[in-house]
Amino acid sequence: IDFSAELLRVKGKRDKERLIPVGRYALDALKKYLQWREKKLAIQDQALFLNKFGERISDRSARERLNLYIEKMGIDKNVTPHTLRHSFATHLINRGADLRAVQELLGHERLSTTQIYTHITPSHLKKVYTESHPRA
Repeated sequence: IDFSAELLRVKGKRDKERLIPVGRYALDALKKYLQWREKKLAIQDQALFLNKFGERISDRSARERLNLYIEKMGIDKNVTPHTLRHSFATHLINRGADLRAVQELLGHERLSTTQIYTHITPSHLKKVYTESHPRA
């Protein structure tokens, strides 16, 4: 994590690395987590999320932890890390982000893969139509 540049180095599929921007709230939470982790585990590891034994958490563990927080918030929906990726991409596109930039943020090699992730809402389609078509 580069706190001053507000960037996070992410390792994706096939160990492909990329830098992604991180917002201030997330950075503050990450700082607190890392301070807690260092006190609790006395381990400094390149992996961000570790289990109680100081090992990288598994995909399953990440899903279980997410579900725990979803339940605590009273959300009655099936939410997975993959669902969050889809939501992230959809929110970016609906707010006018360039599809190519979303591709980079998600770490996709092909633009067609990114297009699968995006869900354009009817209200966004109407907004694009009324703002872009000369006879709308």
